[in-house]
Parts: sequence; C-alpha cells; structure tokens
Amino acid sequence: MNKKISHVHFIGAGPGDPELITVKGQRYIKEADLVLYAGSLVPEESVACAKEDAKVIDSSSMTLAETHSLILETVKSGGRVARVHTGDPSLYGAIKEQMILLDRDGVSYEIVPGVTAAFAAAAAAKIAFTLPEKVQTLILTRMEGRTPVPDRERLRDLSRHNAALAIYLSAADPDGIVEALLAGGYSRETPVVVAHRVGWSDEMVVVTRISGLSKAVRDADIHKQAIFLVLPGQKDDPVFSRLYSPEFSHGFRPERS
Repeated sequence: MNKKISHVHFIGAGPGDPELITVKGQRYIKEADLVLYAGSLVPEESVACAKEDAKVIDSSSMTLAETHSLILETVKSGGRVARVHTGDPSLYGAIKEQMILLDRDGVSYEIVPGVTAAFAAAAAAKIAFTLPEKVQTLILTRMEGRTPVPDRERLRDLSRHNAALAIYLSAADPDGIVEALLAGGYSRETPVVVAHRVGWSDEMVVVTRISGLSKAVRDADIHKQAIFLVLPGQKDDPVFSRLYSPEFSHGFRPERS
C-alpha cells in the first residue's frame, strides 16, 4: 500500500543548534515551497537550507488564522509546507489547533519529531536522568503562568514522586519552583541544572542545588528561555546497570562466571 503523500510537515527543529534537526526534517525543509518557522525560538540557520524560490516566513507575529491561510494557499496551488517548531512539536508546541484546522479542511500532514530542550540540556550538563535503583522516572512539566496548569498537575503535587523533573517555561518564577519542590519533599541539597538557551551560541548551563536555585538564576540574569532539571540521586553512591554485568545474561550475551 502506498503511503499517502502529506502536503504539510510539522518539523521539530531542536532547541537551537541547527545540527540537531533530523535528516528527515531537513529534507522536508529543502523540498518545501513555504517554510513557516517560529523565529523567536528557531534560528534562521535551521531553515537556511530552504530552496531558493521557497517562501521563508517568520511566524512569530502571526495569528493561527494567518498561518493557516498561508498554508492553505500553498497547498491549493500544489505546493508543500514545512511548519518548523522549536524542540519537539508534541511538547508545548501548539500544534493541536493547527491540526484541527487541517483536518477540517482535508489537508494531509505529517509530524517529524525533534530534540526537546530537556534532552539537549542533559547532554550539555553531562547527566543521566535515570539511575539504576535510584531514579527511573522523568516528569516533564511547567509552572503555572499566563497559561493555567490543571490542579492535579501542580508542581507541588508532582514533586511528591521525588522523580527527576524537567521544568519548562518557568524561568520567571524561580522562587515558586523552589517553594513547590521543597513542599513536595525534595531535599534542599538536590542538584538542579539550569540551562539557558541551550543549543544556541550563547548557551549557559548553571549547576546548583534547590537551596541556591533562586540566587543562581538572579546572578545569571536569566528571565526566559530556560529549562530546570531537578536531579535526585545524582550525589548518591552509584549503582551500575546490570545490563553490562558479566553475571547478567540476555538474548545477546550468556552469563559469564
């Protein structure tokens, strides 16, 4: 069965480094007749591979209706669209409302995943979210701001799991983060990584503890475009994974005595 050709491609461009876009995402940008990208978060370098005669438009100042109109105009004329989002489109990417309009108008589309800021920040800080026998869960969330958060998902309540956390879109309220984490039961000494504009040329990675988080954010003059990684278990005595232990057998390696 032939796969249906998509006319619109939502592409995760990664957190800022143009080299972190996927090969598939870059190919779709090269093939597109219209490239719509969120210029406030996606650098121009990420869409610089667009073909010479393509329309390349920064959508930062546009409304949903305006972007949809441009997409429809291109598709109706037989063209293809690359809708380029920061990070991964499925996470805080505001793609649901765009897909609803495309479904309504019978326009086919595809989503190309991208590297989200949490994973780019972990790589930059050289940390692992999951630690054998210590931490096996990562929660991706945000503090309430102009966009509300459901009561059941408030940071104070999520903190009770004492899992690793990646907190997005919350740089304006570091004091609120600290208050919620401590109320949820994290130790004041729990390590925190603050990654500002990770993947960009002016990337900044600050390593601190919950107790010093607010001061670290103020000292670094960070007000937006930051992600907070809360990392329980990092300072504990390490437990090595059994996967590479000679006593641990699996389908590709017998137990070794």
